[in-house]
Amino acid sequence: MAVGPYGALLDAVRGVRWPARRLVPGGSPGAHQARSRGVAPEFAEYRPYRQGDDPRRLDWKLLARSDKAFIRLAPDHAVLGTTFVVDASASMAFPVGSDGKWAMAKHLAVGLAAVAHASADPVGMVVATAGGARRVEPRTRAGVVADLARTLDAITPSGSAPLAPLVAGARNRCVVITDCLGDFDAMRAALARHHARGGEAHLLHVVARAELEPGAAGMLAVDPEDAACERPLVEETRAAYAERFAAWRAEVARAALADGIRYVEVHDDAASDVLVRRIVRVAGVAGDEARA
Repeated sequence: MAVGPYGALLDAVRGVRWPARRLVPGGSPGAHQARSRGVAPEFAEYRPYRQGDDPRRLDWKLLARSDKAFIRLAPDHAVLGTTFVVDASASMAFPVGSDGKWAMAKHLAVGLAAVAHASADPVGMVVATAGGARRVEPRTRAGVVADLARTLDAITPSGSAPLAPLVAGARNRCVVITDCLGDFDAMRAALARHHARGGEAHLLHVVARAELEPGAAGMLAVDPEDAACERPLVEETRAAYAERFAAWRAEVARAALADGIRYVEVHDDAASDVLVRRIVRVAGVAGDEARA
């Protein structure tokens, strides 16, 4: 598979798995534990034999010992489709002239897509651009991760585009990759509704190191999506900026987590393979979520 600059990342995450955080609806056989129970060698529990059950599924040893007919039950397993909603607005191009937030967004989408695809899950993507949504429909075929990479590499962030309508169309696992500088409230509400309907909701908040540590030199900060919004950033205002930026990020995280959204802040200078492993690290299906 031709993956250009993503080869090292894909090598680093090979073998990583992304288990579902909730029991998934039954459907095509896959790697994730489903809500339904079937009959399989992987034992979970017994239930009495009922007319119409396949006699081959009887536990004959138990029948011989107890003269009672029971079927061995096991959890069904199903696929979990993953859709990436990627923000390609102008602010994602910061810092100008460097890899920055857009490069990290691309690496996260490609790396996570490869991990999901390794479990035979369909993966797809929709990118919010100023010229309209760019889509890669969810597929399980071998070249889908390369399709995502080529689509992302062909896009230059610009303008402004809402994310909320794209989230509203997602199913199963929805992963939003954004700097949260656009329609955050509407996008969060859409993710919260997705979670309430039983889907997985992930928000990856991409932050540039240059936003966290803007440097000592004075500068004029201009909103790339609204040139009329500008603020001087000098020694006298730097501390206030840092305090407000930290408070805003904390509020974004609090609001997302309160809605059941799995939130991760990622920095553009971090190792993308380490971030991928951090994002997918889930210790099985949580008890509360298993009952949701």
